[in-house]
Amino acid sequence: MGDVMLIIGSHVSFNKDEQMIKSIKEALSYGSNAFMFYTGAPQNTLRVPLDFSLMVKAHDLLNENNIDISNVIVHAPYIINLANFENFDFNVNFLKNEIERCEFLGIKKLVLHPGSHVKNGVDVGLKSIVDTLNTVLTKNMKVKICLEMMAGKGSELGTNFNEMKYIIDNVKHNENIMICFDTCHMHDQGYDMSDFNSVLDEFDKVIGIDKLACIHINDSKNERGIKKDRHENIGFGCVGFDNLINIIYNPRIQSIPKILETPWIKGEKDSYPPYKFEIEEIKNKKFDSDVINKIINYYGR
Repeated sequence: MGDVMLIIGSHVSFNKDEQMIKSIKEALSYGSNAFMFYTGAPQNTLRVPLDFSLMVKAHDLLNENNIDISNVIVHAPYIINLANFENFDFNVNFLKNEIERCEFLGIKKLVLHPGSHVKNGVDVGLKSIVDTLNTVLTKNMKVKICLEMMAGKGSELGTNFNEMKYIIDNVKHNENIMICFDTCHMHDQGYDMSDFNSVLDEFDKVIGIDKLACIHINDSKNERGIKKDRHENIGFGCVGFDNLINIIYNPRIQSIPKILETPWIKGEKDSYPPYKFEIEEIKNKKFDSDVINKIINYYGR
């Protein structure tokens, strides 16, 4: 297990002044060789224009630090709800815009929540996802849409492999569709993340392991199967540190980026990112029960 290549990172920020350079600097400060970011606020449509010279400098910085661009991921904003056909035009236009922004930045993976059917029913919701993707996806796209496995809260779709298979099977240019696992979502949905090889076997049988593009690494505040989707810091939740380590270091998925989206730590005056410390724990394969205090002391000093 020690020989498995580790591709690890976290969610990082992106701002209008430095754009992706800001994201890379933050990732490097955590000891990452992969990262994920939004190109604008996830809850609105405001997007800063992307700057060509900043993009070029960002790619130079990636190369200097041996970060492969295929391990850099953009997360689409969650205001896109592909499963709600009433928002069809908005979904199409905004998703196209996000894809264009990824292409400009040279990023090949765009993680997207499949959406919620909002009382229209599973079949109608799945058809809406397919129709939207069929309108947006083109033959020569450089960006892969990575549909994220969801926990199943409310009327969420894409909560199991069969729903994802339906989407893939019914999208014309489905070579442009990949899947993103999330350890918290899948645990909350009911998958047994303590037996990850069996989960991979099932995924390979239903969809094909070559369709797995990235994994969000999160512990969960909930017991398995609760369908709530509440992330927890690694080792402090119901998935458990050892199970997460076994997933991260599983040799069958060693070439896939692992991205932390664990909660920030609340101090007295501020909240702090846990990623530098959680990545150290992952590299050491050792849980530190005092890590919360260490994070507060490090950033709060």
